Amino acid sequence: MIFFFYPTIVSRLNGENSLNGSSLIDYAHIEQWIDFATLEIDANMLRWFAPRMGFAPFSAPAEEAAIAGLNRGLDALNTHLASNTYLVGHSVTLADIVTICNLNLGFATVMTKSFTSAFPHVERYFWTMVNQPNFKKVIGDAKQTEAVPPVPSKKAAQPAKPKEEPKKAAPVAEAPKPVAEEEEAPKPKAKNPLDLLPPSPMVLDEWKRLYSNTKSNFREVAIKGFWDMYDPEGYSLWFCDYKYNDENTVSFVTLNKVGGFLQRMDLARKYAFGKMLICGSEGPFKVKGLWLFRGPEIPKFIMDEVYDMELYEWTKVDISDEAQKERVSQMIEDAEPFEGEALLDAKCFK
Repeated sequence: MIFFFYPTIVSRLNGENSLNGSSLIDYAHIEQWIDFATLEIDANMLRWFAPRMGFAPFSAPAEEAAIAGLNRGLDALNTHLASNTYLVGHSVTLADIVTICNLNLGFATVMTKSFTSAFPHVERYFWTMVNQPNFKKVIGDAKQTEAVPPVPSKKAAQPAKPKEEPKKAAPVAEAPKPVAEEEEAPKPKAKNPLDLLPPSPMVLDEWKRLYSNTKSNFREVAIKGFWDMYDPEGYSLWFCDYKYNDENTVSFVTLNKVGGFLQRMDLARKYAFGKMLICGSEGPFKVKGLWLFRGPEIPKFIMDEVYDMELYEWTKVDISDEAQKERVSQMIEDAEPFEGEALLDAKCFK
């Protein structure tokens, strides 16, 4: 059996250890940065790296989401390092060790110079750290990749097997073969109930393309196009509000929470479009969403499979109410300020 020890627990076994900071406040900040490095940098970097190396199935939308998440994490790290040499305090701590180890894999595999040049303070921090003697003892000479690995081909070439000469055997009297029972034909896979609904004039993929391709005059092009396409008989619109906004005191934790929700919604990609807004310039942040679902209600399989759904209050949009209709339009276009508050971030599920 393999046991995994959390680094701060292991380091505290040595009694007084400067790697844990000089106070309980420092220790708490170190824990936060370790979580940040794991969830915002390492997780997104691995989602980019692993499929490129053939360790997981490749999906272009999933890669785009991973790169966007990694960009967001590195941008936050870059902002902090603009005025700090180390993550916590004035010397190396466990937060730096964990973060540098995570960054090292990214620099060595997928994070090219053209990618990291957008984060100059992260670059300065990384190269300063990896060239310190204690880091070099473990990491060795760190190098930055010159190119992102290509997407592996779906079918790897198989080496030709040498032909085996058939062995001659003495003829043997064949035993009578029992009458084989007819094999049951495989049962057809059950269709999703949403696929059995009457056809809708609204084609979800066409709306998603319009949303993605509209770069200017968004209100006049994309929003107008949405209402022209919208079919209230075949689709329904829903507002959602997070029930526990008072817990959303840390920005990156709140962003990660919403990002996890969208990942778990992947099973609904064929039947849904969503916008999630994280509102406020400081904590506690408010999380509000707008979702378009196929059918008149929230699909049951989503309610059953995605546990996050219970963490939100869901309200069906009444499009005959002009105020609600305008709120839908504002959420689609990431209007800021939204309901009097700045947007920390806006995420799209499409």
